[in-house]
Amino acid sequence: MPTTNLHKKCAAALLFATAALTAAAHEFWLMPPQFFIAPGTTLNLPVFVGENFTGERWAGKSRRVTQLVHYAPTGPEDLLATATTADTLHPNVTFAQPGTHMVALATNNAFITLEAEKFNAYLKEEGLDYILMQRQQQGALNKPGREAYSRCTKTLVQVGNPGASDTARAWSRPTGLPLELVPEQNPYTLRTGSSLTIRVLADGQPKAGQLVQVWQRSVGQPVKIIRLYSNQNGRVLFRLTNPGQFMVSTVRMMPAKLPEADWQSNWSTLTFGFRGISSR
Repeated sequence: MPTTNLHKKCAAALLFATAALTAAAHEFWLMPPQFFIAPGTTLNLPVFVGENFTGERWAGKSRRVTQLVHYAPTGPEDLLATATTADTLHPNVTFAQPGTHMVALATNNAFITLEAEKFNAYLKEEGLDYILMQRQQQGALNKPGREAYSRCTKTLVQVGNPGASDTARAWSRPTGLPLELVPEQNPYTLRTGSSLTIRVLADGQPKAGQLVQVWQRSVGQPVKIIRLYSNQNGRVLFRLTNPGQFMVSTVRMMPAKLPEADWQSNWSTLTFGFRGISSR
């Protein structure tokens, strides 16, 4: 075979494999146009889907959304009914009170089937080796992967200046999502170089050994990624060394008892901004 044709075939195979992993990637996040706003500001909160903390606006229909709640310092506000009146989701949120606010969104299941080789590669890419082992034990490594996946995401928005008067701790409230990331410190009150602890909860319980990825996007810098595993108490810890936009993400997968799928995955993200507080 001529060398040129071999190179073309290898390149095509690489692109095909990359496309397969991209199709299986489910990072899904709320991305406010601003993380730091004045009291009384109304924001449209777009949802993005993609890879490497860069993506496209989610084109999912409003009927896919099962939960949309604004956790303000004064208490929660259910936004589901108003945000899903149109066919396409366009959530508008008014942040009236000073403090750190949280918005949480969840979807129902969607379904995907990948050929065996692509599904196995996807499991490795996402740190789901325990599912790969289960497929091996079941003699199913050569079978297509039929997956049902749901997504949930939370974002933190700072309204006004952060201060000790914000004692509501809406930002730290577990929301009952099937898989969620709960910060144990408020990132908007931390100094540059401080550590942030995130707790992984699966069905409300700490999840040990869970792969957690931390994505940082700063002006003029490539996206940085840190891969961590939660300890026996479901916690991961990382330093906030530079200002920027952050996304923390994780995924779990389990056997499914559905006619359309053999595996059920839950995907979760948390986004926030970070300016850092001077130590002076």
